[in-house]
Formats: sequence, structure tokens, C-alpha cells
Amino acid sequence: MTTKLSKISIPLRLTFLIFSMVLNCMGIVILQLSEAKVTYEKLGFLESFKDLPIAFISLFAVNFISRFGTKKSLVLALTIVGICSLILPFVEVFWFYRLWFAIIGTCFAIGKICVFGIIRNNISDEKGLAKTMNSVEASFMIGIFVVNTGFGWLISSQYSQFWKFGFISVSVLCAVTIFLFLKLPVSEPKKTEKENIIKDLSTLFNPLLILFLAVIFSIVFLEQSFNSWLPSFYKKHLKVNSFFALQASSFLALFSYVGRTITANIIHRFSLSKYYILCVSLIVMVLIIIIGIQFFDTEDSRALLFLFPVIGLFLSPLYPVINSKMIARIDTAKANLFTSLIVIFSSLGSSVSSIIMAVLFGNEMLTYYPLYILSAVIVIFTISFIYFRFADEKI
Repeated sequence: MTTKLSKISIPLRLTFLIFSMVLNCMGIVILQLSEAKVTYEKLGFLESFKDLPIAFISLFAVNFISRFGTKKSLVLALTIVGICSLILPFVEVFWFYRLWFAIIGTCFAIGKICVFGIIRNNISDEKGLAKTMNSVEASFMIGIFVVNTGFGWLISSQYSQFWKFGFISVSVLCAVTIFLFLKLPVSEPKKTEKENIIKDLSTLFNPLLILFLAVIFSIVFLEQSFNSWLPSFYKKHLKVNSFFALQASSFLALFSYVGRTITANIIHRFSLSKYYILCVSLIVMVLIIIIGIQFFDTEDSRALLFLFPVIGLFLSPLYPVINSKMIARIDTAKANLFTSLIVIFSSLGSSVSSIIMAVLFGNEMLTYYPLYILSAVIVIFTISFIYFRFADEKI
């Protein structure tokens, strides 16, 4: 059975919106708990409680999803997220945040594999995948915007002590999304007689795939440097209040949404590799302007508040474009396994980035934040250039 993607686009987008909200609330949590005298070292490792379960669970999730189906697995993951988000406002102890993020990370691993599997099972061509992935992942950017704007309003209001009750909205969205999925038929990939993960991995791995995974790691490494830590950079280094720090960061998500939406509508006109390299080059250009202002004008210039979000326009298309180019070459039967590798290396990139950022913040080295970002972009450019050079090879 083939299910038209247009019929399931709303629940797919809502799924990414939900996971974006719970994953990217890390910036809110870091901001609030740091004011509650929780050290940056502890907060830096808090990210690992989200990311490492994503990495460890992903390979096991493939068999779980294959056994129960993508739709049932996705509904289960959304149910758990909804219940956990309902409980969070009523718990005060710090260790529960670790448990909460670990559960969220596990559910995200299952959810992302399911979403990518559903998309791959319906679309086969490179540019069609790029268009769909940019469209669905644009919802991820909206989630960041919603969580920063919503919680920013709550934190700055007279009800700021009740900021955690904002997570109840996530539970409501989960219920709506589950209802929509239960009403829709979803095509499932063909089941094989017996799956052997080790054997399947050995057939997938080759130099091109290793390059691809290095690019994925680097992109998420860079994205996480913005998504979780930009509000704290704005507050600590640029000396703005919590509300404005979150609102300014929301514009990064808004620009990212615009970037992915534009890409989804024009990508079919361009070569994926040329479009990708152009986006990376534009990021470098904006960062050079930021560094020029910081070192030759004033290091806490308010212009930085408006220049950092512009990077989202060019950063946001990288992840879905590179994914679509590679996943189009993967057999549909191995799509879930391949997606698990994407999830693993994405989570590792996120975790490593957050630990390094915690060191940067803990040692008051925020002046070097743009240089740190620029060095990560140069690494991405170098690895990506090598990857695209050999991307015409068959897996």
C-alpha cells in the first residue's frame, strides 16, 4: 500500500514540532537552572543525558520498529513524551531532569527513525526527498521558535515561577498528533525474514558513508552550539535580560524555518552539492562580519543580536540536504538502519558540542564564541567538499 505523503504531512510535522520543543528546551533549562546556582559543568553534562541514550538506543530501535511497525512505534514514543511532559512541572529535584532528558532522547531516537522511514518508503528521488525533508524539518525550527517565545513570555511574566507548566502544552500536542496518526493508514516497509544488524551494517559501511557521518556529526555539533547556548551567550556576554535573550534566539529559529521552507520550494532547480556549498560559504561570510565587529568595534555590540540569527537562513538547509542526498541511495529495506546511524552521529555531535560549550562558558571565554563557531564551519566545509567530490559513487 502506498500512502500519499500529503495525507500524513500534518502529523509528521507535528511530530517534529513536539520533539523540537522537548529537545530544544535545553536552552531554557540551562538559563533557569544556572540562575538557581546549578553549575555550568553539571548543565553541560545534562545534554549528554539526552544525547547518549539517543546514540545507544538507535540500533536497538531498528529491530523494535521492524517488529511493531513505524506507526505503532511512533505512537508509543509520542505517548511516553506526553506523559513525561505532564509529570515534569510537579518535580523539583535536579536528578529528574537527567531522567526526563534520557527518556525524551530514547523516544526521539524511535520517533526520528519512524519519520524518516515513512518518508523514505514514499519517495525515492533525491530532490523529492530534499523537498520533503526540508518541509518536515522546517517544523523542527518552528518548535525552537515556539519554545523560546512561549517560555520567554512565561519567564518574564508575573507567573515566572510556574515556567515548567508550559510543558503541559507539549502533552496536548502529543494527544492531537496521536489522534491524527490513529486515523490515517501508513504504508510500512517490507519485512525481511530475519534481520542481522551487524551484517547489514557491514554492507552499508564504506568510505563515502564514513565521510557522510562525519559531516552529520559536524553539522549537529555546530547547530547545538547555537540552539542550546545562544540564549546564555546573549545574557552573559551581551548583557541582555532573560526574556530578550530568548526572544533574540527565537529569531534564529525563525530564520532557520524560513531557510528550510525556501529550500523546500527551490531545491529542485539546483544541484544539491552546489546549493549546499553556497550555504556554507554564506555562513562563513556572516561569521567574518560578526568577528570583525567584535574585535574591531566592540565585543558586546548589539549588532551581534541581529547578525547571529541570520546564520539560521544558511545553516538550516545543510542537514536535510545532505541527508536526502545520501538516503536516496539507500534501499528502502535498510532505511531504518541507515536512519539510526544518522541519529547516533547527530546525538554524538550534540553531546560533544555541549560539553565543549560548557567549558567555554565555565571559563568565561565567551569572547571566542564566534571564532569557535567559525572553526566548526571550516571543518564542515572541508569534509563536505571531499564528500560531494565522491558522492557520485554507489553505496
